Amino acid sequence: MSELPVATLSREGVIISGRDAESLNSRGYGTKSNGKLILAPYESLFLVEKGIIEVKKKKSGEKLTFQDLLQYFRRYDKDVWVKFLIYRDLRNRGYVVREGFGLGIDFRLYDRGDYGKEPAKSIVLGILEGKPISIKELSEVLRKVQNLKKKLILAVVDRRGEVVYYSLSKLSLGEVIEGAEI
Repeated sequence: MSELPVATLSREGVIISGRDAESLNSRGYGTKSNGKLILAPYESLFLVEKGIIEVKKKKSGEKLTFQDLLQYFRRYDKDVWVKFLIYRDLRNRGYVVREGFGLGIDFRLYDRGDYGKEPAKSIVLGILEGKPISIKELSEVLRKVQNLKKKLILAVVDRRGEVVYYSLSKLSLGEVIEGAEI
């Protein structure tokens, strides 16, 4: 049995270096910085869950479980679980998923085979079922995404952790009122 690549949890995040960093980066994981690869929390959780890497504490060398990492990341990002669920679902479907443009819980979504060759064609906005989002907020996000010449996909995470996707192309209050059943 071969050993898994080891990543280190430090103040910068989850870091991996060497050949393993290059290999993961070429498959659309992490951000390069000073010869190291820094993994986002949801990427780290995904890679640990899949058994692709193991993460150890920098100082003690103690191996961290998926649950240890999740608890650690939740202290800094209350939405990390939702991000992970969306990220995992999209990765399991064969997409390369990268950090979005700061519109909320969002990702850039690359079509299969496009990563490294073509820009992302879609932005995924994550929404937790039961957590309200106003039409005005959605309309603003849609406008920003369309200005980037991308397609907006809403990823709604239900209470069971399942993700349902909706494509959004037009949104106006008039259309919402016209389409509503009264």
